[in-house]
Amino acid sequence: MTIASFFYQRRRLLVFCAATLALHGLAIDWAARNMAASSTREAQPAVMTAQLRVALPKRVESAPLAEVQPLAERPKAQNKPNPVPKPPSRPPPPPLSTAASRAITPVASDLPAPAQASVEALLAETAAVAGVEQAAPAAAAADAVPPAATPVPEQAPAARRYKVQLPPSATFDMDVARVDADGTRWSGAATMTWHTDGSRYRASVEAGISLLVTRLNLLVLRSEGAIDDNGIAPDKVTEKRARRAETATHFNRGGEGGNEVAKTITFSTSGRSFPLLPGAQDKATVPFQLAAIGRADVNQFGADIDIQVGEDKDAGIYRFQLVGEDELDTRMGKLITWHLTRPPKPGSYSSRLDIWLAPGLQWYPVQIRNTEASGALTTQTVAHIKQTETGQ
Repeated sequence: MTIASFFYQRRRLLVFCAATLALHGLAIDWAARNMAASSTREAQPAVMTAQLRVALPKRVESAPLAEVQPLAERPKAQNKPNPVPKPPSRPPPPPLSTAASRAITPVASDLPAPAQASVEALLAETAAVAGVEQAAPAAAAADAVPPAATPVPEQAPAARRYKVQLPPSATFDMDVARVDADGTRWSGAATMTWHTDGSRYRASVEAGISLLVTRLNLLVLRSEGAIDDNGIAPDKVTEKRARRAETATHFNRGGEGGNEVAKTITFSTSGRSFPLLPGAQDKATVPFQLAAIGRADVNQFGADIDIQVGEDKDAGIYRFQLVGEDELDTRMGKLITWHLTRPPKPGSYSSRLDIWLAPGLQWYPVQIRNTEASGALTTQTVAHIKQTETGQ
């Protein structure tokens, strides 16, 4: 072997090794780029969904909040007593002479009070037997006067109408945290459901505390009804609290042709009723109606949102105001939300209600907080959302 051939073989070996290293480097670089791209594609939707930001609308002042007055309660029907048969008529006795009357009057006035009353009663009985019905004209006049008309309530305020686009059906797992007025803390869990097929809906809230092997429900709300031009249109909502009987609120919408309860809100525990305004909601549907308003046109939140809410024994108007944009820490990560609040209203309700909607998550309500007048605070925060159908 010559020196030239030796170096030639060595050079081929060196070139082969260099080519092998270059190919390995290219392969590693290609794999790294593809892994990074795949990771970016998987992470991008979650980031875009959770961090979607929508410009806040310009604030528009609203007119003073109108009150909804209850309707007058209908008087209950009373059973009329059976008429007492009249005694058989007797021929009237001969009338007393004028002289006799003059003789009785001074004697009666000089008697003691008990005896005088007896004499006056005797004179009245004598007059009645004689057919001189002194009180009859007054009674007949009373019968002739028509009964007082049922007070007409003040005209119901005109309900504000909003464009709506309902969110798709979903189930929400919520973490519940409560701080009592004395500082006592406890935690629990809640399940909130929303389902609609476009013409009907069902909504529910079940909140309770989790024990070792079971769960104790403290509150169960169930609402069902229709979907109309104003959005959610409840027919009935029931509420069951621990150690209390179930109550119901009815939204009477139909009943043409003389139905006396049509277009009213009535309650199972009260005889009160209120006029039913377009867009009226119950406690279970309010968050989803607000979501529908945001999905349809975010600029509607520039003014106060007024919604009639039937609950317990009342059906007043809730006024929600946009506080601003908040970033919430949840078990789903950080969520960009719009914070709406209903401040307390003296003389009507004393609690504050706050609702956070997530524009990047179909405008779903992802946090709900109730602050009682005593200072007790209950907060429900989303932990998981399972969308059961797609929606735009």
